[in-house]
Amino acid sequence: MPAVFRHLLVFLLCCVVTSASAQPRLDVVGADEDLRDAIEAASLLFRETDEPRSRQDTVAAARADYARIIGALYDRGYFAAEVSIRVNGREAGGLSPFAAPADVSDLAIRVDPGPVFQFGRAEIGPLAAGDTPIKDFQTGAPATVPVLRDSAQRAIDAWRDAGHATAGIERQSLQALNREARLNATIRIAPGPQLDFGALRPTGLDRLSASRFQEIAGLPRGEVFSPDELNRAANRLRRSGVFSSVALTEAEPNPDGTIDIDAAVVEAPLRRIGFGAEVSTTDGGRLTAFWLHRNLSGNGDRLRFDAEISGIGQQDSAPDYELSANFSRPASATPDTTFRATATLAYQDEETFEESVFEISAGVEQQITDRLSAEARLGLRYSQVSDGFGDRDVTLLTLPLGVTWDGRDDPLDATGGLFADLDLTPFYATSSAETGVRLEFDGRAYTSFGADDGTRLAARLQLGSVFGGDVRDLPPDFLFFSGGGGTVRGQDFRSLGATQLGTDAGGRGFIGLSAELRQAVTETIGAVAFYDAGYISQEALFDDSGTWHSGAGLGLRYNTPFGAIRLDVATPVDGPGASEDVYLYIGIGQSF
Repeated sequence: MPAVFRHLLVFLLCCVVTSASAQPRLDVVGADEDLRDAIEAASLLFRETDEPRSRQDTVAAARADYARIIGALYDRGYFAAEVSIRVNGREAGGLSPFAAPADVSDLAIRVDPGPVFQFGRAEIGPLAAGDTPIKDFQTGAPATVPVLRDSAQRAIDAWRDAGHATAGIERQSLQALNREARLNATIRIAPGPQLDFGALRPTGLDRLSASRFQEIAGLPRGEVFSPDELNRAANRLRRSGVFSSVALTEAEPNPDGTIDIDAAVVEAPLRRIGFGAEVSTTDGGRLTAFWLHRNLSGNGDRLRFDAEISGIGQQDSAPDYELSANFSRPASATPDTTFRATATLAYQDEETFEESVFEISAGVEQQITDRLSAEARLGLRYSQVSDGFGDRDVTLLTLPLGVTWDGRDDPLDATGGLFADLDLTPFYATSSAETGVRLEFDGRAYTSFGADDGTRLAARLQLGSVFGGDVRDLPPDFLFFSGGGGTVRGQDFRSLGATQLGTDAGGRGFIGLSAELRQAVTETIGAVAFYDAGYISQEALFDDSGTWHSGAGLGLRYNTPFGAIRLDVATPVDGPGASEDVYLYIGIGQSF
């Protein structure tokens, strides 16, 4: 049999015949546990697999581990390490991948890391005006690959921030002096010329016109190149909702000192339909649906209809209904300004009131930074109300104002960051010519710790106040109630209100507190323990006449691609009417 066929046969047999390999042993000379952990994390031999490795795969992993372990050592400043990987007593580097041993009975890794190197000569340049090397890149500091990499990247980023779009590394020289445990490093940067933004060249446009694409992106043609401006343009395009994919890349510089930007985009489907459902033993069932039309007129505008039925199955009231239409147009007046118009029809049947509402509003939303936005609208709200004050019509002129900061790492399932939303609504009651203002605040904080950040803490603070206006001239839902899934789980829905002019109604002041401990059990299952508390006061400034109530419970989360399925079980802790009842809440997404 020719040798080539013999080797091929051996190779195929090694691939199909498997046997349980020995567990690897690691010996690191004089090293601490952190270095051992780093070596084990880099090693393929220590990596768990769903099935036993074949002999061929074991030899291949051992041969690959030389580079992987040396890379881990370089990352920590060990540039004179000695690495030995033996399979059945033989050095893995000398084993043929076509001739794996008949059985792998012994795997031994021995690492002598040697000394930690320090920088001898540490030079980088030229640097952009005002830029300095990172503090760890200096003579006498520990020499590691991340420091070298970060130093070069910082210098390049500084030049790009100054308009030098093609900045990069011209050359680098690294000299390891083993006896002195020194590393001499010289990095030369090629800044390239300062460039201005040229043309924005889109590909993938279907329905959106090229001129509107330019307006939405807002890339400042003719101005000095800036990575931040490039990122802002990409974010504007994504926020518009027109595209399912956006990628902006720099082309080659032009002879006139400009650089064009290539925009590869994919337009999202023109229409979208969605549905949702929640159920709880206090709030009843809730069904939602929406229909969305993107790029309605070819200008990036959107029209969305939402329908909601809530309170299904509640014993003391009939279901509530709401139908709304929302129109938005990005890049109105400025690239960061979105025009919005809304019309809403709603009916509420609660224990203390009935209300039919028609409301329209229009205004603008301004994206100030990637995380900060502000909104201002002008609205008209008409209500037909039946409650303890009698039957009446209420008409309000409103000026809703809002500011939102969203610093969460993931809005759907945050593991860290802050969120704050402040809404301020001055109003004018046409029946009495009285004025007032309604304030709402929603603040949330998240942090994670433990293995893989599997333990999370989430906290929420809600505040509400209504200043001014005769209570008989206010819509009932302008006042505040507490209890139920959105405020205090474990208490009846809207069970806590206040007495206004001798009538059961909502309060002018509201405080809501919530805390959750979220623990990952597996990749898809999580457990939650929570405590909620709510406070309602008759007056806006939380006077002593107010009342607290609270609830606590446990929950499960099942993670899916469209959000976590939530199941919470809660019971009252204290407050008016607290009992030993147990309440169930089921929905999609985290509670906050």
